[in-house]
Amino acid sequence: MRALLTPEIAPRMGVVLFRPGSELMPLFMQGRVLLEPEPEQFSSFASGVVPAVSQPLADDPAVRDVFRNESVIYRAGGLDSLESWLLRGNGCQWPHSDWHSEQMTTMRHAPGAIRLCWHCDNLLREQFTERLESIAVENTTKWVLSVVCRDLGFDDMHAVTLPELCWWMVRNDLADVLPESAARKALRMPKAIVQSATRESEIVPSVPATSLVQDKAKKVLALRVDPESPESFMLRPKRRRWVNERYTRWVKSQPCACCGKQADDPHHLIGHGQGGMGTKAHDLFVLPLCRT
Repeated sequence: MRALLTPEIAPRMGVVLFRPGSELMPLFMQGRVLLEPEPEQFSSFASGVVPAVSQPLADDPAVRDVFRNESVIYRAGGLDSLESWLLRGNGCQWPHSDWHSEQMTTMRHAPGAIRLCWHCDNLLREQFTERLESIAVENTTKWVLSVVCRDLGFDDMHAVTLPELCWWMVRNDLADVLPESAARKALRMPKAIVQSATRESEIVPSVPATSLVQDKAKKVLALRVDPESPESFMLRPKRRRWVNERYTRWVKSQPCACCGKQADDPHHLIGHGQGGMGTKAHDLFVLPLCRT
């Protein structure tokens, strides 16, 4: 909670007085409060509670489905975190009631949750309507954007941009959730034009923008380590041969190492610690030899 207040100054006493009102008193009961000059963008605001910053992405149809995705909600903290965030606010979110209880709770409704008083919770429990869904979508959208701001190190006054949202999704392995239209905007690619009628010869193939994002975000190399290899429990583990048929075919095409004629076979090295019962040397240790 933030407030914009006009001070009353008593210069001879060195005292500054504020009149916050009853709704802002909890702000001064939490300990020390930060004071700073009025920002230029707040010059048109009236004294009182500073409204929350508007998030343009909340109304962007290109990313509307992102905030409803289960994977995005899970990466942002899950429904339990959403409910905790809702309970930090005040007031019942169901406006169609003549009376509201002072106690607040949350009711889960796809895709997220709604903050309700006990009275409205008893009336609306187990109901699923478009109006309730729109409230749940709005809550989920605001909550995800607040999590993105927090994870990227911004304050509550920051408006999340599309590149920042895409970066947060890439960091959390959610690049596959990004829709095509949002990926095109993030990569600054022209909007895809779908013509109603055209000839097959005029079709120009192109790579989807989502594939480009996923290709940039994929891991370079995924390593899988066996914590307890079976060979580690053996006194003399069986050797694993290195096999490379392309290399042995190339060795076979070389001149014989003895007479210089065309080689017939790639001969594996014998002895010198190589070979053994039921095995032979690695394909790296081969010599071009003819059969004579």
